[in-house]
Amino acid sequence: MGAESQNGTANTSYTEFLLLPFPGLQESRRLLAIPFFCVLVLIITANSVLIYTVKVEESLHSPMYLLIASLFAVNIVAALTILPKMLLSFLFHASRISLTACLVQMFFLYFTTALDGNTLLMMALDRYVAICHPLRYTDIMTNSLLVLLTFASVAWGLILVGPVVILASRVQFCHSNIIRHFGCELLALMRLSCGDISVNKVLGLVLRCTNMVFNLSFLLTSYSKIVYTALKISSGNVRHKAFHTCGTHLLVIFIVYSSRLSSSIVFRVARNASEDIHNLISAVYLLLPCIANPIIYGVRTKEIRDNLLKLFQRKYPLCRPFKSL
Repeated sequence: MGAESQNGTANTSYTEFLLLPFPGLQESRRLLAIPFFCVLVLIITANSVLIYTVKVEESLHSPMYLLIASLFAVNIVAALTILPKMLLSFLFHASRISLTACLVQMFFLYFTTALDGNTLLMMALDRYVAICHPLRYTDIMTNSLLVLLTFASVAWGLILVGPVVILASRVQFCHSNIIRHFGCELLALMRLSCGDISVNKVLGLVLRCTNMVFNLSFLLTSYSKIVYTALKISSGNVRHKAFHTCGTHLLVIFIVYSSRLSSSIVFRVARNASEDIHNLISAVYLLLPCIANPIIYGVRTKEIRDNLLKLFQRKYPLCRPFKSL
């Protein structure tokens, strides 16, 4: 059905849509492209550099750093799922998107979010074994277990996201073909639906709440035991290193889940807020972790920071005299 039509009937269903990011600021869309382009460059550059650092430095080929690198990879995929299409819409009015492409974007949007959370769970498990069972760490956290956990993480992500996207594909969209959002988020797309979508809403809410409760419970239990064990460590240096490493992970966890919870609360409480506010909240919730993760781990993780500086000095030897600075 033609994408230009604004009104539909229950007997028709749009198969092509217009993505309209920040609809109230369309006159300033070219200016809006500048900060989001900078965000895209920052995310790709920062995460890629740290992935490369982990890859080339053999001393970083342990489970913890491999999991951190996988978190960086998820950040890049998440940014590429959202930002290129948004920038094309801002700069060239390339706003058309088919229903199939919209559902694919929705899938990767929520799938990367699920993988992000699952990776944090694996990192919590790694730290639990390293601090609570240090003598058995190498026997437990093997490459085989890491591969198995990765497959389980992907499978759990598919279980969470697959039913939501499949149900969304069966909905009729007849109210309008304009998605007043920068991406095909479920709520933004469901606003265009006609007919009963209660199953979609209930399933989405149940899966999201179940996943959130499980993840937070696991993280709280793991880090509670880690803190309890770390407090009993007699060596001050070892205890300080354990708290510093876990503090870094907890900071990332706080940013990820606080942004998710705040976005959910605002979306449900401030339903009368402008579409631009909802766009901004979604952008912060989706992109803030992608920016914050490489900065936090690059600055606070000594091994990554030192190896990154080593690579930089190897690439630019003239900078070696400034190492002390």
